[in-house]
Amino acid sequence: MKVLRAIRFPSPNPQVKLTLITYLSGDLKVKGMLAEPLLSGRFDGMLYLRGGIKNVGMVRPARIAQFASEGLIVFAPYYRGNRGGEGNEDFAGNDREDAFSAFDLLQAHPRVAERVHVFGFSRGGVMALWTGIERPAASVVTWGGVSDMLLTYEERKDLRRMMKRVIGGSPYKHQERYDWRTPLNQLQRLQAPVLIIHGLKDRNVSAEHAFRLEKSLKRLEHPAETWYFEQYDHYFPPDVNREIVSRLCEWMKKRP
Repeated sequence: MKVLRAIRFPSPNPQVKLTLITYLSGDLKVKGMLAEPLLSGRFDGMLYLRGGIKNVGMVRPARIAQFASEGLIVFAPYYRGNRGGEGNEDFAGNDREDAFSAFDLLQAHPRVAERVHVFGFSRGGVMALWTGIERPAASVVTWGGVSDMLLTYEERKDLRRMMKRVIGGSPYKHQERYDWRTPLNQLQRLQAPVLIIHGLKDRNVSAEHAFRLEKSLKRLEHPAETWYFEQYDHYFPPDVNREIVSRLCEWMKKRP
């Protein structure tokens, strides 16, 4: 395990232990949060890949404790450059290594019973797909997830300045940099079953991302399931959110 430092963190759930972890991602020291059920025994692992960038969409302790309370050992990287971590995010570029190294960390955890699932929300969706391509994930779940970086640039005019800065130009001058961040053309390397969750009123990450992912997986005859919700956008109501978290955790655990 590449854990350099572990500090106990106050937990909002009395049944879940939280630990702030510093780990190695390549040569960089990166931060993340580990959530473990206090119950004894071994559990499936789950890599939680956040959305946003920098402080937008940052990992919330209550959120990963919610997943851990479903009987999972959860690790959520903050990504490089955040909360005292070294380096800088580049929006599903080299910072994908932060997810890969976090997957390895979970696999090596003594309480993880072999299987590690991958979950990605929003920008984390593209990170989750890449992790499933590069690592032996038991399953991959994307919720409101990005699948196509060029589509994100086209749809989110408010993000274009940031994307040009961290990616290094627009897709009209450097399309290869956006293609390199888009996993759709590498899905033949993915082994894990996929669950796609998306609100059809989503304006942050349009449902077209889900449709393109679903279409690509169907073309490959890859095992995939879709849960589309006509009435919701990027953020679901709290009671619905809790129900879907329980359902998707059960879906993960039932994977062979």
